Amino acid sequence: MKSRSLGRFCRWSLLCAGFVVLAQAEERYQFLKEIPVGGEGGWDCLSTDAASHRLYVTHATKIVVIDTVNDVVVGEINGLNGAHDFAVAPKLRRGFASSGRDNTVNMIDLGNLQTLAKIPTGQSPDIMLFEPTQEEVYCFNGHSQSVSVITPGTGVVAATVALGGKPEFARADGGRVFVNLEDKNEVAVLDAKSHAVTHRWPIAPGEEATGMGIDREHHRLFLGCGNAKLVILDSQDGHVVTALPVGNGIDGAAFDAGTQLALVPNGADGTLTVVHEDSPDKFTIVQTLKTEPSARTIALDPVSHKIYLPSAQFEPKKPGDTKRPKMVPGTFKVLVYALKS
Repeated sequence: MKSRSLGRFCRWSLLCAGFVVLAQAEERYQFLKEIPVGGEGGWDCLSTDAASHRLYVTHATKIVVIDTVNDVVVGEINGLNGAHDFAVAPKLRRGFASSGRDNTVNMIDLGNLQTLAKIPTGQSPDIMLFEPTQEEVYCFNGHSQSVSVITPGTGVVAATVALGGKPEFARADGGRVFVNLEDKNEVAVLDAKSHAVTHRWPIAPGEEATGMGIDREHHRLFLGCGNAKLVILDSQDGHVVTALPVGNGIDGAAFDAGTQLALVPNGADGTLTVVHEDSPDKFTIVQTLKTEPSARTIALDPVSHKIYLPSAQFEPKKPGDTKRPKMVPGTFKVLVYALKS
C-alpha cells in the first residue's frame, strides 16, 4: 500500500512537472534590439501612446520621443527639471509631463512637442495618469502625499486630494483610480467623479509597492513590491488573491491583456519576471528573462506586445560606499523585447 501510494505520488509529481514545463513554454520574450539615447542624467518612468505609436521616455531635463513602429528616436520634449512621467489626453492631443524639481506639470502640444503651459502642483510631482471616464489628468505628488487633478482643456487644477501616504504608481478602471501608497503598504482607491478616497486596502504580504499593472477584464491589480513579491489584488473588493516570489529592485509593472502576461522588471537583479494569468485565481511564472542591471521601469505596447526597459551603465561601486554609483555618460538606452514567434 505504501509503495503503491509512493508510485502514484511520483507519477503525479512527474505529470505536474510536465505541466510546469508546458506552462513555461507558452510565451517567452526574447531580446529584439536596443535604442541608443545617450546623454547624461537619470531617468524614471516611460509610457506608450499605442494609437500614435509613440513611446515617451523621461530623461533628466527632457522626454525622449520614440517611434514604436521603427523603434527609433524621433523627437524630444525639453524644458523639464527632473522629468518623472508623462500622460496623454488623446482627444486634445496634449501631453502632461511632471517636472519634479519645479513642482509643476508641463502641458505639451503633441504636434510640435512645445510647452503650452506650466501648471503648479504639490511638492515633487511624479506619476502621471489620464483618467478616461472624466477625461482628467492625475498628477501624484510624492512629498505632498497628494494628487493634483487637472482639467486638460484648460490646464486648471480642478481638485487637490490628500492621500495620507506617498504615492508611487497608479492605474484607472471604471471610474476609479488605484494608487500604491508605498510607505503605508496600501492601495488607495479614488472615485473619479467625486475625487474622494473611498477605500484603503492593505497589501500584506507585500511591502513598499511601486509598480502596478491592471487586468481590467478580470479585475486584478499586479503590485510589484519592494520585498521581492508580486502581490495580486482583486480590484473590486481589495482582497489579496495570491503573492508570487519575483526579484529585487522593482520600480514598475505591466499587464498585457492580449497575452494574459504580467511583467515585473527586477532592476537590481537584471531580470524580468513573466507571469501568466491561467485564470483570475491562478498565476504561473513562465519565464525569468535576463535583462540588465538598472532596468527597473517598464512600458508595454499593447498592439505589438513589445516591452521597453530603460537602462544604462554605471561606474563600479567602491567598497564601503553607500552612495548610488554614477551613470556612465552616453550609455543611456532603451532595451526592446518581443514575444518569440
